[in-house]
Amino acid sequence: MQKEILDFYLETSVYTNYYPFKEYYKSLPDDMEELAKLLCHQVIHRQELVRSYLEDASKFDNKIELEKIRNRYPWYRNRCDDDILLTAPAITSELFRQDKRGFTLGREVQDKVVITCRYVSVLLASILKAKGIPARCRSGYANYFSKERGSTYYDHWIVQYYNEKESRWVNVDADNIYQVDFNQWDFPKKEFKWIAEVWLDVRSGKDCHENYIHGSHFNGLDNLAYALFFDFHSLMNDEISYLFFPTVMDSKEEFLHLTEEEFQKLDDLATLMLDPDKNFDELRYLFRNDKWLRAINTPLLGDRDHLELQTE
Repeated sequence: MQKEILDFYLETSVYTNYYPFKEYYKSLPDDMEELAKLLCHQVIHRQELVRSYLEDASKFDNKIELEKIRNRYPWYRNRCDDDILLTAPAITSELFRQDKRGFTLGREVQDKVVITCRYVSVLLASILKAKGIPARCRSGYANYFSKERGSTYYDHWIVQYYNEKESRWVNVDADNIYQVDFNQWDFPKKEFKWIAEVWLDVRSGKDCHENYIHGSHFNGLDNLAYALFFDFHSLMNDEISYLFFPTVMDSKEEFLHLTEEEFQKLDDLATLMLDPDKNFDELRYLFRNDKWLRAINTPLLGDRDHLELQTE
């Protein structure tokens, strides 16, 4: 692996900035399984919170945990902290505000934060970078959230960190402790649906977009395009939230008006992302220079704010 690439993934973004908690992060466990399980005990996934209030929650494997959440998580607390805790320092600060002990296996349900996989991945990547370990978040799809795996995959974020001794990227899912038939802390590439492969297979007719769900029920080629942008930006150390959208397609209507040339541009991007290390320089060039791929809208930032795009 080129030193330039590893050095790049040691750098932080506004999201993975570890400086306020650098020494604290360095004091956390070095063992990946121990660290990932520790993070799992600090959070409640948004879907877990929802499921805890469903009458049929008993059908889920973690029935006891769901009952505990329903009985102890305050009704007046945020139902999803994704809206406000966009960065690793923000997540960590809130955890300390709720429990001065910081990251602890004994954290009470009412003191946890409600965040989804993107946010847990950002937090883990930040901790690893603070420890001097190259790390990057990845956006894609997975179907291992329950024992009964089906053909439907749900959008998901994981972390890759570089194992220097073995000279390879290690795939880690720290979002939850699933009952899976593989090592969650070092799982094989085939267990995760990489969005670049999914996009190209759907575009070529080898796969169908109905098999891939965003959130709990959204699907479509536009959702695959969003995931492609999320993964591209994450590969460039810019782990944008799913609350953000490319200016060129921040609605289904805009997406449907993309030209064939623009679709080809997405195909070309996905092709490069099939091997992000081999194509690192090309991806970096696009990220630095292609405004079509780089400019992002947020809840407070719309098309009219990107004047530099409108004048070209």
